[in-house]
Amino acid sequence: MTTQTMSKEYQLADIPIVQSLFTSKAMSWLWLVIRLYLGYQWIESGWGKITNPAWMQGGEALKGFWARAIIIPEAPARPLIAFDWYRNFIQFMLDSGNYVWFAKLVAVGELLVGAALILGIFIWLSAFIGGFMNWNFMMAGSASVNPVFLILSFLLVLAWKTAGWIGLDRWLLVQVGTPWQPGLLFQRK
Repeated sequence: MTTQTMSKEYQLADIPIVQSLFTSKAMSWLWLVIRLYLGYQWIESGWGKITNPAWMQGGEALKGFWARAIIIPEAPARPLIAFDWYRNFIQFMLDSGNYVWFAKLVAVGELLVGAALILGIFIWLSAFIGGFMNWNFMMAGSASVNPVFLILSFLLVLAWKTAGWIGLDRWLLVQVGTPWQPGLLFQRK
């Protein structure tokens, strides 16, 4: 029997706890708690930025954050941004004045991600975008709560089928679908 034949006959099973975590509707309560926690954190952070003129009128807060991230204060052993390509990207964003519009994008993005997580709207996408923002904050040298939030976001992305079951995804995904499987609204009759 060839290896190819054996692989067709034998399939590895998922670890039972992992399968339960990511596919069982009973686990949707766990994902609801994580969604509400993470969503509240994003809304709180986004609202703080939206109501702060340093973020919304000129982006000076983001400009300062980026400037501190690329400048090596008193030459520490390790700079805040460890990767040259990311430091160059942030330097480009600073030099071209992109902090003015990008600060608004960050503030509104945080608020929208938080609202989508709380309401259970497209959890896979909302959690991915939130995780991407966490990754960028970490790349710029700000650890803080970002590693924990990134892990929670990854888990929500993995649990996308059940994470929104107690939320609007329960109906949205059936109607709209996903990029890889159109929902009822987009199926030809």
